[in-house]
Amino acid sequence: MNENQVQSFNQDDDEIEIDLVEIARLLLRKWWLIIAGLLIGAIAAMGIAKIFVTPMYESSSMIYVLSKTTSVTSAIDLQLSKQLTVDFETLAKSRPVIETVIDDLNLDYTYKEMLEMVTVENPSSTSILRMTVQDPDPERAKEIADAMADATADRVSEVMLTDKPSNVESAVVAKHPVSPNIKKYGLIGGLGVAILIIAILVLLHLLDDTIKNEDDVKKYLNAVTLAALPKEKRKIN
Repeated sequence: MNENQVQSFNQDDDEIEIDLVEIARLLLRKWWLIIAGLLIGAIAAMGIAKIFVTPMYESSSMIYVLSKTTSVTSAIDLQLSKQLTVDFETLAKSRPVIETVIDDLNLDYTYKEMLEMVTVENPSSTSILRMTVQDPDPERAKEIADAMADATADRVSEVMLTDKPSNVESAVVAKHPVSPNIKKYGLIGGLGVAILIIAILVLLHLLDDTIKNEDDVKKYLNAVTLAALPKEKRKIN
């Protein structure tokens, strides 16, 4: 690599460094605009979430997957318990169980809509099945969760030919919605607007190739400034 190439690379590095410094200075000068965008975006996002996003309430009920006829006394029984739990999760979200809940409560939901509302899970290292329901009506969420537990227990007893699993905990009416998360909406909205403003400022800066001062003459025209005239006229006394 010859000396000219080294100088060329050094010049490119200097230009990149100068550009980054200019962008940083630009953003520092426009800090008030970025902060304003952050606040406006956060307030707007939280307002939209409160007005247009439907609050969802959550209730859960639990059943014990082992019946009276099944005892856990050995490693084989423990393995059976885990396998039964997996089977019960599938049964809980089966069409007969969901449609039974819809019919019993006279719900205006389809099978697919109910599946999106219901979550069936097995807490780690337990033989318990938890049915969690989200609904815009907290009372209805509680009723659906309890109905899901009863319908699942009945279906398990029918399919497995065993005693009906016991109810561990009935659902309660939620006092506060679980969604939307107003703070999360505000954070995302504020950051989104702030980043958009930064991107616009940087883009305008990069597209602006007008000559403003002596430094720009040297940078863009590679020329030396011989003289400079002040923009403002002096007042004559």
